[in-house]
Amino acid sequence: MQLTNKSERMGTEKIVPLLIKLSVPAIIGMSVQSLYNVVDSIYIGRVSKEALAALSLAFPIQMVLIAIAVGTGVGTSSLISRLLGENRTENASNTARHVMIMTVFYGLTIGLVGFFFSENIFGFVAEDPELIKLGQEYIRIILLGSLAMFFPLIASDVLRGEGNTFIPMLTLILGAVINIIIDPFLIFGIGFFPELGVAGAAYATVFSRFISGLFIAWILFKGDNQVKIRFERFKFDFGIIMDVYRVGLPAMVMQFLASFMIFGANRIVGSFDVLAIAVMGIYFRLQSFVFMPVFGLCQGFMPIVGYNFGHRKPARMKKTIKFGVLIAFAFTTSGFIIFQAFPRQLISLFNNDPELIEIGVTALTRLSLAFPIIGPAIIGSTTFQAIGKGLPSLIISFSRQIILLLPIMYLLGRFYGLNALWYAFPLAEVLVFGVMVFWLKDTLEKSWENMAGESTV
Repeated sequence: MQLTNKSERMGTEKIVPLLIKLSVPAIIGMSVQSLYNVVDSIYIGRVSKEALAALSLAFPIQMVLIAIAVGTGVGTSSLISRLLGENRTENASNTARHVMIMTVFYGLTIGLVGFFFSENIFGFVAEDPELIKLGQEYIRIILLGSLAMFFPLIASDVLRGEGNTFIPMLTLILGAVINIIIDPFLIFGIGFFPELGVAGAAYATVFSRFISGLFIAWILFKGDNQVKIRFERFKFDFGIIMDVYRVGLPAMVMQFLASFMIFGANRIVGSFDVLAIAVMGIYFRLQSFVFMPVFGLCQGFMPIVGYNFGHRKPARMKKTIKFGVLIAFAFTTSGFIIFQAFPRQLISLFNNDPELIEIGVTALTRLSLAFPIIGPAIIGSTTFQAIGKGLPSLIISFSRQIILLLPIMYLLGRFYGLNALWYAFPLAEVLVFGVMVFWLKDTLEKSWENMAGESTV
């Protein structure tokens, strides 16, 4: 039978080629995005150690924006893929219309908050006057430009929901490449550009996201996608928003928890040495280079699992999960090897301060010990989201980052010092991983039993 919708390939094509086809664009796009995060921090590290520490303190605030975008986007992608799997195309289109309106609302609201309260916000995460000055200068621009940050991320998930991962890849690459190019001009004042320091990095970020947003808006609204965003056909339905956030809210809260975790971790390590805050920032940017390919894999993985869950095809779900776990394991194990073999070289990319390097080498080798299991854990969390069950992911994330990680960090630091507290990260990951595997296995087996029962009716 000839396929009438491009989303139907998620229920018919061979799993491995399909997973590669859908994932590789997102993997490339997110890897380039991670490269930007690393390069941006390298530039800032050349300004000063204090600027690098200020950027690290700004990171959990930026993650609040990421939380809103990720939560909304994950819920959107999951819902659209399931609706298309049930052949409810108009419902999927109406979902996209609701999400676009919410995106504008979020952008304008956060922009107003940034305009009036950015100094108060940064004063909450830092105490050193110089760090507050540098960080507030950076975060105010980021918050004012939040609509430019939100739109390309959420619009990309609308397209991913129908199985289109190529355009989101181009969007990420476009934004990251523009950012990398203009960063040094605005930070260091090259040519006729003013020397803006950390503010220059913020302006470069907002401008590059604005350009990538224009690109994906043109693709999204021109009308030849399966999901049609035509507001003359818009019908407000609060149930759609509820459906988006049934999966998206737990994902959003998980990102909020990550923000709170980084804030707490910065406070704990900062009580030992301000340079340890800079090391934390370096670690989170370097780890994104390891984990972002896995998140890119998830952008192709989620619509396949969601579509086949909607179409009651457990065999295709099982095969997709199996290969997703294996590929994710390969990615994060490779990162583990690199972090263990070259920690000094990785830290030196950002700044050559001897004390920073000494703290950083110990941190990277210990923080990365659980990398091999983190890839499969990310796939497990995404599987919960793909089948419309975001709550387990939220509970697991809360247990890892808040109940276990921060208390273990504090206790190890208090009794054994700075070098010991880095072990808290792998300890928390290992403790929670077993719970996640058991819970996911039980959930999937019950879902597959229900599918088998439906097929016999």
